Amino acid sequence: MVFGVSALLATSPSGSVSAQVSDGIDIATTPEMKGKQIEGKGGLIQTVVNVLLWVVGALSVIMIIFSGIRYVTSAGDAAKTKAAQNSLIYAVVGLIVAIFAWAIVNMVIDKFV
Repeated sequence: MVFGVSALLATSPSGSVSAQVSDGIDIATTPEMKGKQIEGKGGLIQTVVNVLLWVVGALSVIMIIFSGIRYVTSAGDAAKTKAAQNSLIYAVVGLIVAIFAWAIVNMVIDKFV
């Protein structure tokens, strides 16, 4: 059944779409983008650092959960318990380093740019 639906959707006629920009792309044309910029005074750097902080934060949370599961399922084995504790420590330290890096970059950009 799944194959049949997939085959039907894959062969269904669809119209073509053409996206063209005639006057260029205007930055901050929506209310959500007002005050946010990628170009200019550290905007690109701040955007990259913010995205990396989000990625590192998400990975740290995943690793903390994974370490907790490893710790619970270690069944008292000293080596498995130690490995779970080490991965938990590394995840927390990585998150702290990422937060400090974000704070330092934002402080430097605010002071000097």
